[in-house]
Amino acid sequence: MIQAWHIGETQNIRLELEANSLDALTRQLPDSDGYYSTFRTFEGCRRVLGLTAHLRRLYGPVPVPEVSESFLRRQLLTLLEPYRPNEARVRLIMTKLGRVYLASEPLRLLPREVYENGVHLETTELQRDHPRLKSTAFITASDSERKHIAQEGIFEALLVKNEKILEGMTSNFFYVSDHILYTAQDDILLGITRKTVIELARGRGVEVKYKPLKRDQISSIAEAFITSSSRGIVPVIQIDKTTIGQGRPGAVTMELSAAYDQYVIENAEKI
Repeated sequence: MIQAWHIGETQNIRLELEANSLDALTRQLPDSDGYYSTFRTFEGCRRVLGLTAHLRRLYGPVPVPEVSESFLRRQLLTLLEPYRPNEARVRLIMTKLGRVYLASEPLRLLPREVYENGVHLETTELQRDHPRLKSTAFITASDSERKHIAQEGIFEALLVKNEKILEGMTSNFFYVSDHILYTAQDDILLGITRKTVIELARGRGVEVKYKPLKRDQISSIAEAFITSSSRGIVPVIQIDKTTIGQGRPGAVTMELSAAYDQYVIENAEKI
């Protein structure tokens, strides 16, 4: 069950909206034009990896928010109480007028097979108007593509500009070639999990370079994966009709996945 609240200084107002996904609910908000951040909780809804960074991204573009970051943290901790001892997937929305909404649902983890066997992605010409901002407008703009990949059983769509693969619709994209880890730097959302993975890779002696993959180079790479706050590191074994590497998660991907899982346990911050 998805819950939604308007977070106010004097009271939180429960919104009676019927939706089967956080995206569908976001589109129903009375004034949803703004920015959002989505993440999962840990330790019985008491911790979030990179919560400070999530809030900084949410508050940054809005000059006069209705509530402070510290106030929102307190409300978040209270409103997630019904999910404990389990975990939740959370979306915070900040409208351009400074209104704050919180939407949440029980966390549904991806099947283990997704991480063990990898996923299939497709490329799309869909673009973000302002890649550095996680705008709610993109949720509406990408609705038809989301429905398409769901119908086709495709895990995610990769945004392509000038034949360069930049990022996923809801993720950042990495690939491995000649034992070097690559990811785009320009025209993308600088994801919080992306930053963590880059730091983990460098800490393990993996060279990282900023360079987008061209669509006609897909067949030449050894590994690929996507990252997001809700799903962590997800191995990619096929893009469009091209198999990646040996058709199974590669060594660098699996090493970073294990490192990321350990990092989360040690570094998820208290709400």
